[in-house]
Amino acid sequence: MTNMRREIDEIPEAVGRLIEGFSAGAEAVGAVLRARDPAIVVTVARGSSDHAAAFLKYAIELKAGRPVASIGPSIASIYRAPLALDTALCLSVSQSGRSPDIVAMQDAAKRGGALTVALTNAPGSPLASGSDHSVDIRAGSELGVAATKTYVNSIVAGLMILAAWTGDEDMSEALQRLPAQMARAVTLDWSALAEDVEGEPSLFILGRGPALAIAHEAALKFKETCNQHAEAYSAAEVLHGPVSMVGAGFPVLGLAVRDAAEGSVVETAERLAGGGAAVHVTSGRATKARKLDFVDTGHPLTDAVALIAPFYGFVERLARDRGLDPDRPVRLKKVTETL
Repeated sequence: MTNMRREIDEIPEAVGRLIEGFSAGAEAVGAVLRARDPAIVVTVARGSSDHAAAFLKYAIELKAGRPVASIGPSIASIYRAPLALDTALCLSVSQSGRSPDIVAMQDAAKRGGALTVALTNAPGSPLASGSDHSVDIRAGSELGVAATKTYVNSIVAGLMILAAWTGDEDMSEALQRLPAQMARAVTLDWSALAEDVEGEPSLFILGRGPALAIAHEAALKFKETCNQHAEAYSAAEVLHGPVSMVGAGFPVLGLAVRDAAEGSVVETAERLAGGGAAVHVTSGRATKARKLDFVDTGHPLTDAVALIAPFYGFVERLARDRGLDPDRPVRLKKVTETL
């Protein structure tokens, strides 16, 4: 068993550990946010952590009504440009908490007046130590180079804070159910995708809203572990140009959740399937695209989180079937420190 597969299987336990251990902490940070009442939120992250931040962007905009923007870390680390952030929450996400550019941007945000919250799997890291509120995401040791359980727990930690901030009982209850639902999600079999991606130059992964952030993470994992190109697009944006690349047999994965965007994702998937593309979609509404199994969690945000688990399982297996080692992607290492 690879480290990646083992860590995929550990996701339900890691989520449960976080929910049990951070509930009081989430309430405390939520109370601070209610008192501070930030007008905007900025995020600082790279790689899988940036995809977690993108998920939280949609969640915060949908549930807290605050605009969220991603700040390029180079603004602080290279350009050293000051930012006026006195009405902002700065949310930094980093598995290791050690990348100099992420730490520099959080420090600059604090100097600019922002309240800083860091989500990290390393509570003693520079990022954690330099934040106003440090959150240990409690994912446990992650040996696989490709992030899996740290990605999921970064999102869940952010959602716990958001639920406490906004007093959203439905979200809180959905998060309590999530460990059991992730235990189902990690067992789902998406191997039907394998035949359609074999020999193709690329894969398109589509989503909207929070599912688009999952699509970006899935595309990254496909490239990292399987040495094959994949690109994530909004199911609306793909029709504004990239669709010209989608010919007969071109593989497309549509990530739909039970929310207001499901119809849009399915409509695009059906349109591409009708043109001959090899389309798979996580929705029971499809008639032309092939349906993939999914876990209906009863809440659109946890629905979206649960979609990444079967994809992780799919790419781990595909990498091994191709004779690749998903624990040792070419030219990658576990901790990437950039300026």
